[in-house]
Amino acid sequence: MAYGFLVQRGDAELAVVALDGSEPVVRFPAPWPRRFGTVAVSPDGGVAVFAGVHALQAVDAHGTLLWEHRHGCWSAAVCTEDHASFTEYADDEDHAWADSGSAAFSPDGKLLWAHVRKRLGDDVAEEWLVLDPLDGRVLGRADTDTVGSGSFHIPHPDPSRMGLSVGEGEETSPVLWGHWDGSEVHVQKFVDEVLLDVSPSGREFMSTDTGQWDLYLTALPDGRALRRLAHDTVPAELFPMGEQRVRWDFEGAIPHDGLAVVGSEHPQDGSRHWLVDLRTMTVRARITYPSPVSGPPRPAGPGAWWTLSADHRGVRLWSLPDT
Repeated sequence: MAYGFLVQRGDAELAVVALDGSEPVVRFPAPWPRRFGTVAVSPDGGVAVFAGVHALQAVDAHGTLLWEHRHGCWSAAVCTEDHASFTEYADDEDHAWADSGSAAFSPDGKLLWAHVRKRLGDDVAEEWLVLDPLDGRVLGRADTDTVGSGSFHIPHPDPSRMGLSVGEGEETSPVLWGHWDGSEVHVQKFVDEVLLDVSPSGREFMSTDTGQWDLYLTALPDGRALRRLAHDTVPAELFPMGEQRVRWDFEGAIPHDGLAVVGSEHPQDGSRHWLVDLRTMTVRARITYPSPVSGPPRPAGPGAWWTLSADHRGVRLWSLPDT
């Protein structure tokens, strides 16, 4: 199993620790409280990029600002100011509850992808940037044609590719796949889907629709629809009490090619996770854990997924005993 980092975001700092316990905890001073954006950590754990309301900031563990890239404001209210410092809008309610973009490093750490707002005065537009993580230089950019309230990235095993899921509200949530060819960013867009994970081989990705009805498997890089797990073909035990259909979680994992771990919503009965055979798009079994978990399963790289403990105070890393 390949181990990564456990990342804990606080208002004043970001704590990063290797999951195998091989390194001490690294603490990055945060440029703004956690409600003002998201964060990405480099594969070597040495750099954190904070994606904020007005800027991307890359810092090292000493708190040194390595570079900054300013962009348009994520606030829902019209803000055309080029804020140079967080203190200028720290007490503004519109900024405190602003929408947000996101950023992610490629697996080799040589590229940084960032979903940001453009600076277009009173108009709202968004773009996807590819930056050099060493100095913040923009290498390429592409319009996303989205109006997001939030987003997240899922790295592809190929360092030149990246997945992006943009939440636009209850009705739409497009999935975008980007490819950096060394000179341009090429984007494929899949509408009304929520990205769950990409397979370890990178040949396919799993998603669900905004209504949480079905699971979809799509080929990469050509975007062909492969298979679908329809809501009316799953066992009745997946249905929440009083409901006539399954409701898939908006997060899931593909720890192995051909096998996925997905959750279904059961508010009266806590978390239920299922092993799905992606080759036949069928539910193979319900997953039983040695200790209670809460929330959906989340990707943790090839061979693994993670969950929260029942009291939300611990993180559990899981793998399949026999694949």
